[in-house]
Amino acid sequence: MKRLAIIGGVLALLALGGFLLFKQYWYYLPGIIGNIQHPIGQHREVAWAQGPADTSTGERPPNIIVIVADDLGFNDISLNGGFANGLVETPNIDALAREGVSIEQGYASNATCSPSRAAIMTGRYPTRFGFEFTSAPQAFARYISHSTPDALHQPIFHEERVKDVPPRETLGLPPGEVTIAEVLQQQGYHTMLIGKWHLGEVAEMRPDAQGFDESLGFMQGASMYLPPNDPNVVNAQLDFDPIDRFLWPNLQYAVDWSGNGERARFRPQGYITDYFADQAVSAIEANRNRPFFLYLGFNAPHTPLQATRADYDALSGIPDHASRVYGAMLVALDRGVGRVMQALRDQGIDDNTLVIFVSDNGGAWYVGQPNINAPFRGWKSTFFEGGIRSPYFVRWPGHLPAGARITGPATHMDIFPTAAAVAGAPAQPQSDGVNLLPFLRGEAQGAPHRRLFWRSGPYRVVREGDWKLQVSETPNRVWLFNLAQDPTEQHDLSTQEPERVAAMREMIEAQNANLPPPLWPALIEGAIRVDVPLNAPWREDQEYVYWSN
Repeated sequence: MKRLAIIGGVLALLALGGFLLFKQYWYYLPGIIGNIQHPIGQHREVAWAQGPADTSTGERPPNIIVIVADDLGFNDISLNGGFANGLVETPNIDALAREGVSIEQGYASNATCSPSRAAIMTGRYPTRFGFEFTSAPQAFARYISHSTPDALHQPIFHEERVKDVPPRETLGLPPGEVTIAEVLQQQGYHTMLIGKWHLGEVAEMRPDAQGFDESLGFMQGASMYLPPNDPNVVNAQLDFDPIDRFLWPNLQYAVDWSGNGERARFRPQGYITDYFADQAVSAIEANRNRPFFLYLGFNAPHTPLQATRADYDALSGIPDHASRVYGAMLVALDRGVGRVMQALRDQGIDDNTLVIFVSDNGGAWYVGQPNINAPFRGWKSTFFEGGIRSPYFVRWPGHLPAGARITGPATHMDIFPTAAAVAGAPAQPQSDGVNLLPFLRGEAQGAPHRRLFWRSGPYRVVREGDWKLQVSETPNRVWLFNLAQDPTEQHDLSTQEPERVAAMREMIEAQNANLPPPLWPALIEGAIRVDVPLNAPWREDQEYVYWSN
């Protein structure tokens, strides 16, 4: 009996220990389950489908490359000031501006990843088809909802909405939407995607079902750049950030390949920013003799913060560890852009390739870097200029003036009709975007857009001419700015211009009246301070907005 009692006690202790471990580390489950459901194979070489051996005679349609950085701050490139007071240089990204056209008021179509990418793919407001929020696991929302006990304004988790959220894999771009890849396929282009997708993971939503002949990247919203224990990696974990704490145990170092009738999941080789650049070079080489469309979605500098040791060591002038890792990630991103551009020159197709460079949204408040969106206020997940202003460069040697600047505003939605026009495709009647070519060439007068809208749940924005109205439910307030006189949104004019506020509210309501409900509800609303990053102390006088996701 005594022995049975001892065994029972040990089992009880083990059960208690298991329960306590689960209670503390339950948010590791998505990564564990994901690895079981989708096992990762050993590295394999990618064989991009080879185009013709020789260039066809006659005029050939131009190639089109769209490069999308992930959470790149407006001030992260040296052209706009540069990270760490200019210690981090981005000569290759800067060269896109020097050799092409810069759009001064370039906008993301949303302030977070998924909806922005949906806008790029479709040329439409993502809210037109219910793509209002970023795809994320339910466990992520639950974890975030109780992970900031010191915040003055606590997250709100909507338990009552959980039953209405479909499986995460189905949170993506509806198959019925027409993508730019599908349109270019019809024009005879070979279409390829490399990098981040984040527009659905089930078969009918993956890149190969949405117009891409070949794709190589990851389907979710983030990825490891290297295994955390790799001898060539330098990691910077952000203990103050619950998002970061969730990412490290749940992300994989893996890519998904689709091409030549097969699909595979395997480990990439080396630092993933360099790997994507390597693969882009290979894809360009394989397709040098036929028109191609390449969507290159780098995940830098999105968290988790991981850099190569060589890039980290080269930035010894940055004393803060996390800042140095972040800066090194920018160096790798710029190097990747440079390698792509060099490949075009090496293959003799540089002057017959349109290249568009943007970020999916502004720099993130949760990386803890204070000036990445300077001079603008706001962050990713806010509709202040810092959350939606993007470096926006369009380069096409011999067809667009080098070093030119246009004011804009232009958005992600304009990439679709611009690329379609370059390819000779008919205009898409459902598009909310504008063909930018006449503006880029200096042939069209005025602004590409008179009016633009943004929406995420009860947080809604309209820009009408130079006036911008932001309407927030939590906190219950409005901000009105004249961007011509106050481009960095320092002076709220809402109390001085009540009639303008009322008229612009009506614009928002009229826009919303024609939109469907979201494809899935937002589970969480979180407070984001407009003027300071996540690791800054909380104060009562700090302005904030609640972001729905």
